[in-house]
Amino acid sequence: MIARDATGRAMSDDVIGQKLPSKTQKKREMHELQALGTALVGLSESLLGELALDANLRQAVLEAKRIKSHEAKRRQMQYIGRLMRDIDPAPLRSQLDALTGHSSVEIARHKRLEALREKLLADDTALTDYVSAHAGADLQELRTLIRNARREQKEGKPPRAFRELFRRLKALDARAAPQG
Repeated sequence: MIARDATGRAMSDDVIGQKLPSKTQKKREMHELQALGTALVGLSESLLGELALDANLRQAVLEAKRIKSHEAKRRQMQYIGRLMRDIDPAPLRSQLDALTGHSSVEIARHKRLEALREKLLADDTALTDYVSAHAGADLQELRTLIRNARREQKEGKPPRAFRELFRRLKALDARAAPQG
């Protein structure tokens, strides 16, 4: 007996043995692509420039950022979702996670830098160890930031130097990461 599909056409042996994705599964995948497109539209143009995007997709995302009308934006988002069907979303998703800090590597890096900052604030010898390990670190600048952060904590002031110290450590870590 010959197997037939819903329209009555004869199906080949290749199609019979495969489990085709259901309509629900296809819709779920399309919604995920549209959500990824929405995340792309939410990025700043400078962050978009860092992503490896197809030229048509990049143009569509920039156009969606410009559109103000609700219905036009909805149609543009569907268009972005359609364009994304033609690309592999996994590398794009991993790049986006790395940029927005949602990847496990970025989270671990953030926690490591926070622990380093706390260690530098608690122990003076930790600064000399850090500077000797990181050649590009400016000892005087880091010492000033640590002193100011300690003063801010003691006086209950807003943590401006505390945050600036973290930014400097992050920049130094980013410079050291490509080398080693």
